[in-house]
Amino acid sequence: MGFRINTNIGALNAHANSVVNARELDKSLSRLSSGLRINSAADDASGMAIADSLRSQAATLGQAINNGNDAIGILQTADKAMDEQLKILDT
Repeated sequence: MGFRINTNIGALNAHANSVVNARELDKSLSRLSSGLRINSAADDASGMAIADSLRSQAATLGQAINNGNDAIGILQTADKAMDEQLKILDT
């Protein structure tokens, strides 16, 4: 007496299709929830590279503005210190 294994091909196909659909649904929800046109390099490799470059430049310019503002603050402090020294010398 041998064993006989029955396989439900229809159920296996349905499961495989369900897994594919779930994966595609996750990808679609990720795209919708981010609000971005490009979420990963797989969407648009050259566009992603350009976007990353622009983000980097924006961050660099933002830091340059912060550095400039810090320098202005230092110069204003030095100016006030010089004013105080002049007041002391005038008296």
